[in-house]
Amino acid sequence: MPAIFDDLDSLLPDLEYLYKDLHAHPELAFQEKRTASVVAGRLTGQGWEVTTGVGGTGVVGVLRNGDGPVVMLRADMDALPVREETGLPYASRVTALDDQGVRVPVMHACGHDVHVTCLLGACALFAARREEWRGTVVAVFQPAEESGLGARAMVADGLFERFPKPEVVLGQHVGPGPAGLLAKVPGLAMGATDNLSVRLFGRGGHGSKPESAVDPVLMAANLVTRLQTIVSRETAAQDSVVVTVGSLHAGTAAAVIPAEAELGINVRTFSPAAREKVMAAIERFAKAESLAAGAPREPEIVSRCELPATVNEPAATERVAAAHGALFGPGTVVELGPNTASEDFGVLGTEAGVPSVLWFFGGNDPKEFEAAFLADRLAEDIPQNHSPQYAPVVQPTLSVGVRAMTAAALAYLAPREPGVRA
Repeated sequence: MPAIFDDLDSLLPDLEYLYKDLHAHPELAFQEKRTASVVAGRLTGQGWEVTTGVGGTGVVGVLRNGDGPVVMLRADMDALPVREETGLPYASRVTALDDQGVRVPVMHACGHDVHVTCLLGACALFAARREEWRGTVVAVFQPAEESGLGARAMVADGLFERFPKPEVVLGQHVGPGPAGLLAKVPGLAMGATDNLSVRLFGRGGHGSKPESAVDPVLMAANLVTRLQTIVSRETAAQDSVVVTVGSLHAGTAAAVIPAEAELGINVRTFSPAAREKVMAAIERFAKAESLAAGAPREPEIVSRCELPATVNEPAATERVAAAHGALFGPGTVVELGPNTASEDFGVLGTEAGVPSVLWFFGGNDPKEFEAAFLADRLAEDIPQNHSPQYAPVVQPTLSVGVRAMTAAALAYLAPREPGVRA
C-alpha cells in the first residue's frame, strides 16, 4: 500500500459524515450552490487554489506540486427530480423548483454524492502527502451532468484556458455491483443520447363532439406505440438502440379535447449511423401521425440535449486498470462492454484533445449482491441508478472510491524523487 494512503483511515469518519450530508441535501442541475460551497470550503482548507462559478456552479481546484504531469480528476455534483424511498435516516426530504418552475422532489439517485465525497477524499490525500508525488492535479467538480449541459458549460467558461491543461482526464461512476469490484471498459463505454421534445398540434373542442376537433391526445398515443417499432422493426439485431417516451403532457379537463400534446423522447445509440436513422424515423412518424389525423400544422420537434458517446482511450484505460489491480489485488478489476446509459464526461477529454478514462465501481453490500445474483433476482433486489430506492452502502464504497481515484491519478503523476522536498 503506497504511503499516500496512510492517512485514509483517519479521514473516513469525516468523509462518511460528508457523504450523508450531501445525500440529505441534493440539488438539481445548475442549482448546486450549497454543494459547491461545501466543496470550495474543503479544498481551500486543504490548500488548493480554488475557483468557483465555473460554468455556472462548477468548482475547480488546482494543486501544484513541482514539475511533472497535469492530471484532471472529475466528479459530478447534481441530483435528480426523484422522491427518495430508501428509508435511510439521512434520506433526502428536499424539494426544489425545476427549470420549468415546477416544484419537484430531489434525490441523489445516481451516486453523484459518492463521486463528490470520493474526489474530496482523494484531494485530501494529495494535499497531505505532497512528498509522494509531483506534478499538478486539477480537481473538477462539475454541475449539471444529468441535464447533459454541465461539461460543455465549464468548457465554454474557459476550463482549458483558465486552468492548467491536462495530459489525461479521469473519472469514475458508482453503480450496481459488489463494493470492492471495479470495472474497466476499453473503447466505447457509454452510448450517445438525445432528448427531444415533440409538440403535436390539434384543434381543441368539446369532449362530446370529437368530430369537430382534431385530437392531439390520440395522435400522441398512436405515436408512442409507433415509436417502439423503431427498435423492433427498423433496427438491426446487432445494433443497440433504445427509444423511450418519458413524458406525455396534454389537456387540463376530461371533457375538453386539448389543442396540443407534447412528448419527451429519449434516444440512446452507439453509432452515428444508428442515431441518424432513429432521428429520421421519429420525424417521419410524428409528421405521418399529424397528417393522418388532419392536424392543422406539422409537429414541432426540438432537441433539448445531445450527448456524444463516451469513449475510453484504450491504452489509458489499461494503465488505470493496472494501477487498480496492483492496489486492490487479483480479480478486483473486470472488463465490461458498452453501456446504453450516457454521460457528458467524454466532452472534457474530447475538448481538451487528450485521453480520458471513466471506470465503474460497485456500491452494494457484497453479500447482498451475491445472494441476489445466485437467486437470479438482480433486477428485483438490486436497485439501479435513478431508482428511488438507490443508495450505495457507505462502506466500503467510499474507501474504494477514494483509493481508486487516487491510484488512477498516481499512475500518471511523477513519483517524488528521493531527497527532493515538495
